[in-house]
Amino acid sequence: MDGIVLLKEDHKTVKRLFREFEKTHKDATPAAKRALVDTIVKELTTHAYIEETIFYPAARAGVPETTDHVLESVEEHHVVAWLLSELTRLDPADETYDAKVTVLIENVEHHAEEEETEWFPQVRKALGRNRLAELGEQMAAAKADAPADPLALMSAKA
Repeated sequence: MDGIVLLKEDHKTVKRLFREFEKTHKDATPAAKRALVDTIVKELTTHAYIEETIFYPAARAGVPETTDHVLESVEEHHVVAWLLSELTRLDPADETYDAKVTVLIENVEHHAEEEETEWFPQVRKALGRNRLAELGEQMAAAKADAPADPLALMSAKA
């Protein structure tokens, strides 16, 4: 699978989970909220890991004019990693829990929209089909190596 297609598929998966949270959070038990948010944390941590370790370095090397976008994306990952970490430690019954998830959703959707519209097309054009297929294979394989803890991401330390 093409690396950009893989990343966009991840974006769709997370957006679906976000919509599920938005539809159910008011009526969900704390345990149901925890299970859904744990899935969101896993998906986002894995996604950030493959972007930071494989895709972003390849984009910077192959398309130097994307450097500013990559650096901004890493900073956005930093914010998301800390929100994810807070959510993993926070009781879903806490009055701030839903608000933190809402802020997470807003941040991630902004991030995904920027990537998909502002600089993925540039990367696609510059890297070409074969290189993107190679990156897709590397990223798919690397998902198994992603840390469970969002604070283990490179961006969390940035």
